[in-house]
Amino acid sequence: MFILLSISVAVNYFDKGTFHCYYIFMLRGLFAGIKDLIYPNCCLACKNKIGPAKEQVLICGQCWNGIERNLPPFCVSCGRRLDRTGTTKNICSNCLKTRFYFDRAFSPCIYTGTIKQLIHEFKYSGKDYLGEPFGKLMNEFIKDYRLPIEYLDFIIPVPLHRSRMREREFNQAQVLSEQVAKEFNKKVLSDVLVRNRPTRTQTELTPEQRRKNVERSFTVKDTRAVKDANLLLIDDVLTTGVTSSEAAKTLKDSGAKIIFVMTLAN
Repeated sequence: MFILLSISVAVNYFDKGTFHCYYIFMLRGLFAGIKDLIYPNCCLACKNKIGPAKEQVLICGQCWNGIERNLPPFCVSCGRRLDRTGTTKNICSNCLKTRFYFDRAFSPCIYTGTIKQLIHEFKYSGKDYLGEPFGKLMNEFIKDYRLPIEYLDFIIPVPLHRSRMREREFNQAQVLSEQVAKEFNKKVLSDVLVRNRPTRTQTELTPEQRRKNVERSFTVKDTRAVKDANLLLIDDVLTTGVTSSEAAKTLKDSGAKIIFVMTLAN
């Protein structure tokens, strides 16, 4: 009854064109109200109901503030926070016995709790819009710790195999790369490094199985693009580091010089 009365008032006071705009605006508000009633906004992490979202990203303040940040001192190889036993050597015990082909890795977050859950939503539930707040975390880290991004020539996302790309419909590393590139005015080389064969998901594999799983799985399509270049290789998570290391090896075999790795979490 209220809706009909509102339409009647609108017809009397507005011309036809103005009434059409008013009517569309009113219907949008009505449908938005119904949607919020039936499908209330819920935080992607804790699933609790939150107020009307001003942005598309649905993360409550408590969960966002609860993301565990990666704090110094950092391992000079993998970028993880050092415990007390590793601070004198500036390198963690794992990196002491592991050879990585990248020169150094960095991550703003620790892969646990809220950020772990949000990354899962990002990768496996098609929520590519999370790339924007994730990109902010990475960009703030670069600025806060004065990473030498000005000396890096290009950004390269760790690629997905085409079969995985069809399954997910987007490459999370590409989304993150674009956020960093936009902030620091860098060019993203999206098609230079390719994954030449499908690999198993690394999650449940042992370190040795992970290494064999990604061995010789990358190819550089145009070696001229990376020859003598300093590169920032970007992915979502650094676990054992073997995927990033294998990608870095392929790029260095093609003539790249320095390769830094940056992931959202480690």
